[in-house]
Amino acid sequence: MVVQPSTTDPTEVPARRPPAAARFRTPLNLPRGLRIALLLSPALLVVAVFFLTGVTQAVAQSLGYQPFLPGGHLSLDAYRGLFTDPAVRASLALTARISIIPTVTSALLAVAAALLIRRLGRARSWVTGIFQANLAVPHLVGALCMVLLLSQAGLLSRLTHAAGLTDSVAAFPALTSDRFGWAIIAEYLWKETPFLTVIALAALGRGVEDLEQAARALGAGRWQRLRHVTLPILAPAVAAGSVLVFTFTAGSYEVPYLLGRPYPATLPVVALQYYNDTDLTARPEAMAVAVMIAAFTCVVVVFYLALAGRLARRVL
Repeated sequence: MVVQPSTTDPTEVPARRPPAAARFRTPLNLPRGLRIALLLSPALLVVAVFFLTGVTQAVAQSLGYQPFLPGGHLSLDAYRGLFTDPAVRASLALTARISIIPTVTSALLAVAAALLIRRLGRARSWVTGIFQANLAVPHLVGALCMVLLLSQAGLLSRLTHAAGLTDSVAAFPALTSDRFGWAIIAEYLWKETPFLTVIALAALGRGVEDLEQAARALGAGRWQRLRHVTLPILAPAVAAGSVLVFTFTAGSYEVPYLLGRPYPATLPVVALQYYNDTDLTARPEAMAVAVMIAAFTCVVVVFYLALAGRLARRVL
């Protein structure tokens, strides 16, 4: 038997086989935006179906579309009735007050608290933990705490009476179930300021100190560094968080229901009152109030984002 000599070079490195995932991968030359859209399409489809279906149904019923009732026809009677109702106008003013004031105030307090916490040194971790612990407390619990603290029979009224600041416990100013909504605003401030503070602290951890040191090396003072470096970095994150705060406070029901008064009530409370009416012909008014809440929220959010963007560009 004749042995054939080997023709392979012993110094040649054998070719590596591609991994199994690469062997079965189908090359797709898709744009990056299209690939992202395809990856997000299952979640976006679910959100779009439920959200658009609810919005479409609310708009249709606000226009009088009720096929289960005889004699129904499409009209703007529900909107006309709401705009001519002084109770709804008072509810709109109250809703704007208890949503805009906490949003703006909590954003300012959050920025100030974040700038202070980042300079605490060793105490920064446990102070941040205190702010983060507030996030787990439900708004309903916060509302009950405000009742125990701010009502005329609450802790604050008893302390002021014991200190001789008021003649009696009942002489303490009414901060719950009042017309202005002081207790509602206080609860939102107590709950949303830590939320925005955590967001601001996360934004400040992205190499901001290096940028501030570079600005200091170039001769920028403390106010210039704050105005031209720190605040522009904080603005997008705080603005996005503020939008979440405003949309929640404008559409929240449980806090105004517990701490507010029956008249004027906020728009979510009014909408639920119309919706729970045994007379089904009042359903278009309930849906019209819901559409009004959505439109009011969208208008204020667009204005707020435009204002935040203009201020961020101005300080740059």
